[in-house]
Amino acid sequence: MKTSSKILNDPIYGFIRIPHGIIFELIEHPYFQRLRRITQLGLSYLVYPGAYHTRFQHAIGATHLMIKAVQQLRSKGHEISEKEEVAVSIAILLHDIGHGAFSHALEHSIAHEISHEDLSLLFMEKLNKEFNGHLTMAIHIFKNKYPKRFLHQLVSSQLDMDRMDYLKRDSFYSGVQEGIIGSDRIIHMLNVVEDQLVVESKGIYSIEKFLIARRIMYWQVYLHKTVLSAENMLIKLLKRAKELSQSGEELFGSSALKLFLKNNFTLNDFRKNEEVFQSFTRLDDQDVLAAIKEWQFHEDKILATLSNKIIQRKLLKIEVTDQAVSKARLLKMKNRVANYYNIDITQTDYLAFEDSISNNAYTAHKSNINILYKDGSLKDIADASDQLNISALSKPVKKHFFCYPKECKL
Repeated sequence: MKTSSKILNDPIYGFIRIPHGIIFELIEHPYFQRLRRITQLGLSYLVYPGAYHTRFQHAIGATHLMIKAVQQLRSKGHEISEKEEVAVSIAILLHDIGHGAFSHALEHSIAHEISHEDLSLLFMEKLNKEFNGHLTMAIHIFKNKYPKRFLHQLVSSQLDMDRMDYLKRDSFYSGVQEGIIGSDRIIHMLNVVEDQLVVESKGIYSIEKFLIARRIMYWQVYLHKTVLSAENMLIKLLKRAKELSQSGEELFGSSALKLFLKNNFTLNDFRKNEEVFQSFTRLDDQDVLAAIKEWQFHEDKILATLSNKIIQRKLLKIEVTDQAVSKARLLKMKNRVANYYNIDITQTDYLAFEDSISNNAYTAHKSNINILYKDGSLKDIADASDQLNISALSKPVKKHFFCYPKECKL
């Protein structure tokens, strides 16, 4: 790797060195620059005003942590070549490049059933052709096809550089201090045993804090009830826009947004149709926000109501409970919504709906976090921890939520 570099000033880590060469060229590429216009936490800024940070910042931060992790593992005698360092850095740099506008909301609406992981891989394959095959090793690491499996674990596992950066970054920008983790300490304690990433026993308390911080961030930020309301309203809004567009209604929007509203593309379409792929590369949060601002004045009541509520932050009332709302109460609410907005009851699903969420901070026996003891033995963190709540964190917690207009409250 060349010694010359660019320096970025990051609010989390201070000065970050970006090596020249292919990593710098990838950052400069339009596909990657698009991530500057995609927020990391979707509509969470409607709850946490500072949470306006982007996927671009996160990807840079995760790459910084990756370079530190590689250096640390080398210092413990593990052979990682310069080519492997560049490749694993590229893999983490591009791990989120397939995210669409407002991140996960797009996956559940206009780009239905196409995951950002699949699209990230497609982006890497496209870039690999453009960069004459220099991303091949990075793609193998990303797909967990490279012989050194611990390199993939650094990119995607329960203790990867992705999670380590987003917990610190999302905590910083949201102001939720419970999410702060000791990434330097954790990276310093990383080791490799039999091609598996492990954590030396001295780092066990840092891992405990990492898992607890992840649990808190999920319930307090990512699955915060008001965030849930806003994100689901956005999903419903985009679905309504797609329904209208496909019925022949001409909606305001950029050419890229209109293309995805009018069509139901599959992953194969992204692979085979260059127009579809290139249109996706031009689609970001700004396209969606500009359209929503205009849709407030559309004659369709559902589209206009949802658009106005998001722009004005008049979000749907949300109830989060252990039990699903009864069918009788849901039907009663739908009738009230139909009467209030003078719409058919079959259309009330956009404004009154229920669903569920689940979360577990740690999944034991799935790419587990193993603790390495001085005698060489390994133990899963759930068994090694003397905190009872670590075992509890491996059990999924499921909750139900019910959204409806405040003006229709029963």
